Amino acid sequence: MRPPLGLGLGLGGLLGALSLLHPWALLALLPFGLWLRLPALLGALCVLARGLLWPVPEPPYGARVEGVFAVRQGFLVWEGHRLFAAHYPPLEDGVYRLRGHIAPPQGRRNPGGFDQKAWLLSLGVRGVFHVEHREALSPLEDPRRPFRERLRQGLSPPVAELLEGLVLGDKAGLEEAYSGFQKAGLAHLLALSGLHVGLLVGAFLLLPLGRFRYLLALGVLPLYLWLAGPSPSLLRASLMAGLSLLGLLLGLGSAGVLQALGLALFLQLLLNPHALLSLGFQLSHLAVLGLALFLSPLPRPRGLKGHLLLGLATPLAAQAPLVPLLLARFGFFPLLSPLANLLALPLVALLLPLGLAKLLLGGVLAGPVEALGQALLRLAQLGAQGPLLRLGEPTPLGFALYYLALLPPLLALHRKLPWRRALLLASLPALVSLLAARPKPLDLYLLDVGQGHALLARLGGAEVLVDGGRPEQGEKVLRALKALGVEALEVLVATHPDADHVGGLLSVVAEVPIGLALLSPAFPQDHPLVQALRAKGVPVLYPGAGSRFRVGRGEVRVLWPRHLSGEDNRDGLALLLDFGRGKALLLADLPQAVEAQLHPGRVEAIQISHHGARTGTSETLLERARPQVALIGVGKNPYGHPHPEVLKRLEARGIRVLRTDRVGAIRVAFGYAW
Repeated sequence: MRPPLGLGLGLGGLLGALSLLHPWALLALLPFGLWLRLPALLGALCVLARGLLWPVPEPPYGARVEGVFAVRQGFLVWEGHRLFAAHYPPLEDGVYRLRGHIAPPQGRRNPGGFDQKAWLLSLGVRGVFHVEHREALSPLEDPRRPFRERLRQGLSPPVAELLEGLVLGDKAGLEEAYSGFQKAGLAHLLALSGLHVGLLVGAFLLLPLGRFRYLLALGVLPLYLWLAGPSPSLLRASLMAGLSLLGLLLGLGSAGVLQALGLALFLQLLLNPHALLSLGFQLSHLAVLGLALFLSPLPRPRGLKGHLLLGLATPLAAQAPLVPLLLARFGFFPLLSPLANLLALPLVALLLPLGLAKLLLGGVLAGPVEALGQALLRLAQLGAQGPLLRLGEPTPLGFALYYLALLPPLLALHRKLPWRRALLLASLPALVSLLAARPKPLDLYLLDVGQGHALLARLGGAEVLVDGGRPEQGEKVLRALKALGVEALEVLVATHPDADHVGGLLSVVAEVPIGLALLSPAFPQDHPLVQALRAKGVPVLYPGAGSRFRVGRGEVRVLWPRHLSGEDNRDGLALLLDFGRGKALLLADLPQAVEAQLHPGRVEAIQISHHGARTGTSETLLERARPQVALIGVGKNPYGHPHPEVLKRLEARGIRVLRTDRVGAIRVAFGYAW
């Protein structure tokens, strides 16, 4: 049985978009086309032609630019190129005189990190304008401001921000509340999608105006897109609703869910083939696919019990295809999400129409909206305290095994397979997944935290974090820990009190359970990190040379300090990490005078002292350690790190040099512990 025309076009368009990103996907075109025939071939060729004939233009990287620009939502246009304006803090909408340079967007720099390149490409942007000087000239008029003001009128700030997210998709003001929605599994309510469009269109379909009501509903869709912005999920929902309304208007009947979903997928990819890279695009289409596939074979609900079961089944069906994506992006999946959604949907079903009406009526509806908004916020707070599934970032094999395990129950729901056989088949990928997770890695990651240092060592089922970069890098370190499946740290090490080594550890201490903290004796007792560890009840030791700690399948040895000098850098911790199958020497910011007193023996990897400063990495130490790989944690800096003399010494010995400023996070693998 071949899928309908719309779904064939969508699947073909998907294959065409994949081929633009990965040309090897073209190999699947022939067998895929033989199954789906003309619709798939037509969809693939149209999207391929769109991407090849009208690609996103690449701006001249390295060009220095100065001029007057209008900045809207963080973007500006220069000589036909749409560019992202990189500035801290982000530029508000307005007209500016700017000076800076154009650079390519960065890919993901750390495990679990943000892929700026993919995000911008999904928006049709291939350049970043790094702002070096700005001068604000005038604000930009926002024609949507009166609607936003009426939406906020009479509401408390938390509820006003919630309503802006719920009705307009603007989550900028939610901050901490949005994190609660994520942990409760309710974040999708703040992504404008089918629920919003369905309520908006449904209000017009209730009007006793015959076919004219379909035309009115069609007319309001672009107005809502203009008001809220064409996010991938809202655009998908509007296209699906528009196709169904058009069919009803012409007397052809409404399009089926899969038919409309396929056509919407094709049209979105035809408009922008790189939209496929957008997480919102992926989540939106997969959620609707899950609803269509898992709910369609279920019987119509009867009575209160039936409707309650359907209420639980709906979020389960929508989120079943999303689990690996959510784990990859956020590092967790809320286990109480179905229950939280069951309780939240009635509130949202009331809040949304009231919010849409409030865009026109202002403060008239403030009372009921405030009460419902407070209830939804409270529900998100309670839901955020529920258990979270944390498995780390899935590998491509993990994605494949998950969907292979999901397929047999889906076939059983559609009566294509007996349930007993389906459960047996589903258990096989799950068993392979468990077996694949059995060997524990022996490796280290030098994370990219700019001009600073943060290193994670995994020693066969136990993890050690050495330093955490500057305070603003703490979130990057946390995301990397989540992506790598680190739920707790056996040992946390702070080599010395410099901010570029320990600032980010405060975020780690606040979020991650820690078994033991090893701090340089240079730390004063009133240091914020010492106080934070005490407040959490973490045991703290101040080890000196000769201390040894068995961790997992490996060992952490302290080689320095032997005595205190009163200088933070000289009194830092020098560590030898023994993975059993290899060793790594970590030198913090130690000077050459200290290095001369170290006898680490031969090591496979060495973390270069003081980000490659001229004061460290002596010939004597390199001769004693004879490393194969040198790791340098460094970012943009005014100090000349890493120094040419250090690089020359490493090159002369044939040591491979890896720098975080050039390659992002660096992994050194020593094998696996069974």
